[in-house]
Amino acid sequence: MPQISKDFQGQTVITTFDTTPAMAFDLMEALEAAYAECISKQPGFIAAGLHMNDARTRVCNYSQWQRREDFQAMLRTPEMRERNRHINELSKSYEPVMYEVVAAF
Repeated sequence: MPQISKDFQGQTVITTFDTTPAMAFDLMEALEAAYAECISKQPGFIAAGLHMNDARTRVCNYSQWQRREDFQAMLRTPEMRERNRHINELSKSYEPVMYEVVAAF
């Protein structure tokens, strides 16, 4: 489970996926499988959380990594490249953005 703290020294990545109500649960299943079978086993992975809005039009993923390079290396693995092609089919768009924790309350 992610621990959000101002003292966190790793890399935080928040990815927002735009989807449709018809595809939302398929997208969530694909993301859950990716985390269970691949992402969580990658070097530098710390924790992640998946969220879906009430309208089922957006999915948000919060993940933590030891280093920025660990996240980038995960994206380049053959397995994740294949999974991301499928995830792209289930969403209108998605964008991973790297963040620094500034404050936590």
